[in-house]
Amino acid sequence: MCRVVFMGTPDFAVPSLEVLLSLPDAAVVGVYTQPDRPAGRGGRVQSSPVKRVALREGIPVYQPLGFRKRAENVDLLRDLRPDLLVVVAYGLILPPSVLAIPPMGSLNVHASLLPRWRGAAPITFALLEGDAVTGVTIMLMDEGMDTGPMLTRAQEPIRADDTTASLSERLARLGAATLRETLPRWAAGKLTPTPQPEEGVTYTRLVRKEDGHIDWSRPAVAIERAVRAYQPWPTAFTLWKGEPLKVLKAMALPGTGVPGAVVAVPGGVAVTTGEGVLRLDEVQPAGRRPIPGKAFVTGAPGFVGATLAE
Repeated sequence: MCRVVFMGTPDFAVPSLEVLLSLPDAAVVGVYTQPDRPAGRGGRVQSSPVKRVALREGIPVYQPLGFRKRAENVDLLRDLRPDLLVVVAYGLILPPSVLAIPPMGSLNVHASLLPRWRGAAPITFALLEGDAVTGVTIMLMDEGMDTGPMLTRAQEPIRADDTTASLSERLARLGAATLRETLPRWAAGKLTPTPQPEEGVTYTRLVRKEDGHIDWSRPAVAIERAVRAYQPWPTAFTLWKGEPLKVLKAMALPGTGVPGAVVAVPGGVAVTTGEGVLRLDEVQPAGRRPIPGKAFVTGAPGFVGATLAE
């Protein structure tokens, strides 16, 4: 029986944890996840999705703030005697002292086809850059940022209407299915880690709230990708009368004009960009519910013909 410690935090990690719980030759002896934090409009402290599953299944949960310079946290993990660590969107960097503990190593389910999009936001950046395909990679972790040798990979096409939310959901399932196939083969010594190619390396960064602020001088196709990439967070937005106007759905169309100018188009309203126009199919004014762009215009006198702030 393989003793496994699982490390993960968001919804993306839940299917992989559930796969581990279903494997007859694996015993999840502990779950590590990020500390409970305030979330939502009310700022109510909430447990992570992974913690909720672990508690439901009666698995011990650990929520350290970190491992570096915290020898007691490393010792506690060592006391669990894991044969293997499985890490999925945990949110903490694991130092060498942690990676050295499990004799079978530490496997990471990463949401890209490495070496493309190493880092914290691979799904968002795949959408931002207009990638046609992405996928998951299961790799053996080392001290670098997603630089470890690969065990298996699986591809997933990116759809024209994908958002980070929709693509994350599919990749979470794909990662779990790939983990189900990979883990028994790794435990049996039937997989040889393959070094990542030196060519094609790209990195992401942490997404910030201000990244959602639309720059109307950019091409409409790039802004449309950003609208999808920043769903569900931080959400693309512009300013109208000094208040944020979220853009939830949009479509790039041909057109010319001064960037930021609001114009009427067949089927609704659009904003001129540095190249083309962006039709606003669904927006959300401050303090209100989402509304179709065409309906928003009827209750916003002066919107058509205005110039939106960047």
